[in-house]
Amino acid sequence: MSKRKLSRRQAWRIEKIQAERAERAAKKRNKELENLEADSLGDEQNGLVIAHYGTQVEVESLDLEETISQRCHLRANLGSIVTGDHVVWRQGQSIGVIEAVLERRSVLTRPDSHGNMKTIAANIDRLVIVVAPYPEPFGNLIDRYLVVAELLGFEPLLLINKCDQLDGGSESTKVLALAQMYSELGYQTLKLSASTGEGVDELTELLKDGNSVFVGQSGVGKSSLINSLIPGLDLRTGALSEARQKGTHTTTTAILLHFPGGGNLIDSPGIREFGLWPLEVHELMSGFRELKDYIGQCRFRDCKHEKEPGCALQKAAEEGSIRAERLNSYYHILKSFEDPS
Repeated sequence: MSKRKLSRRQAWRIEKIQAERAERAAKKRNKELENLEADSLGDEQNGLVIAHYGTQVEVESLDLEETISQRCHLRANLGSIVTGDHVVWRQGQSIGVIEAVLERRSVLTRPDSHGNMKTIAANIDRLVIVVAPYPEPFGNLIDRYLVVAELLGFEPLLLINKCDQLDGGSESTKVLALAQMYSELGYQTLKLSASTGEGVDELTELLKDGNSVFVGQSGVGKSSLINSLIPGLDLRTGALSEARQKGTHTTTTAILLHFPGGGNLIDSPGIREFGLWPLEVHELMSGFRELKDYIGQCRFRDCKHEKEPGCALQKAAEEGSIRAERLNSYYHILKSFEDPS
């Protein structure tokens, strides 16, 4: 059933109501901030946003020897603040205040319901792509995550979880072939098992610096991996459905967690199931590290790299410089942008 189209008057009324609500919320926040000023706020200090809760955020102090955190209000006109942001804040008796947001070195974004790009996490260093023999891994999905990593400047790491289930079957053969292909392309790969602990120590060492996010299909064991990396966290894990080989979402808000051995994890279902947004042809090519050298090398400037004469990609594929699997994946992703259905 198609959605009923709103009349111009109905749309105007909805916008008016939303604006009035936003104005009331802003007045309420301003009143709360005035009360906080009288409640004697502390000196300015550096902080790290470790969780986001609607109009408030949880901030952890970076200047004090003792680790403390506090819910904070936001000063007006600060713009979007997300988990992972570095901020200047002042501690209060019961609630603090964010005074400024520091420059971000990277952002993780995705389109909202209106197609506008929305920042969901900041200062990400590493994109950890988790696959497993079950549910069946797909190179095209891995490529979508790798494109995100390449375009946003994240270090990609491909994890083959549940390696204790590599039984020589067709799924095991497929996941090992994928791991070999990406390794040969220069991507770092690691086999491990959250249930047996194999490879977990090596992963801990790889994650000890910077901020990481885990992505991948539901059911590949992301929550179990996080639990093994952060003992005592007991992040709820969704049981894998044997009938459909799909998992379930568990957490509700983006949070920043500290690995005991160093480094941080920014986690939420929205991040773990993160997808690729529509891109221009040259942008998508830039996301395939072995394709970007061919940008601008085709005979025609508007080449779609399909059947056009003088296509540099087609020539490279014929000569074996580009893997057929990756080129087909590029075409598949490009087609999905043109026909989202």
